[in-house]
Amino acid sequence: MGGAGVRFVQKVSATRVFAKAAPRVIPALDRGVHRLTRGRVLLSARLLPGLVLTSTGARSGLPRRTPLACMPEGDDGGWILVGSNFGRTAHPAWTHNLLAHPEASVNWKGRDLPVTARLLTGEERAAAWRALLAFWPPYAVYQARVRREIRVFRLTRRDGPGRSGGAEGA
Repeated sequence: MGGAGVRFVQKVSATRVFAKAAPRVIPALDRGVHRLTRGRVLLSARLLPGLVLTSTGARSGLPRRTPLACMPEGDDGGWILVGSNFGRTAHPAWTHNLLAHPEASVNWKGRDLPVTARLLTGEERAAAWRALLAFWPPYAVYQARVRREIRVFRLTRRDGPGRSGGAEGA
């Protein structure tokens, strides 16, 4: 998508109407298309990099699949996830799941990879937040809209390059 198209989508994604509709519409579309294409296509990733997080439900203990935008870090399979919930007042459920059960998996470009999630705090969070705002400016609008501090997680591969697990080069 070209620069003008990205700017238009950034403006739309910062609106309150988008914040109300997107949490229901976008994940449902992403899950359906992702399932139909066997992990090859994630619609929202046409705009931002995206993955499907499989976490363990904090209360239920059941697997929960959530399509999410992400900011990839380097070539070794690390990602930053933002619990913006589109600027809604509550933390998204997947953030509670990662706090309770940090070992999870992601489907990244059609490959399932085991990861460990860590909530960022202090200067580490501040540095990631600055990078996130450069990456996707609407995050600033989402934070300004809510009183809670938006949770930011770093995911690292548990079977990264050079380790066993067969996911090298993903």
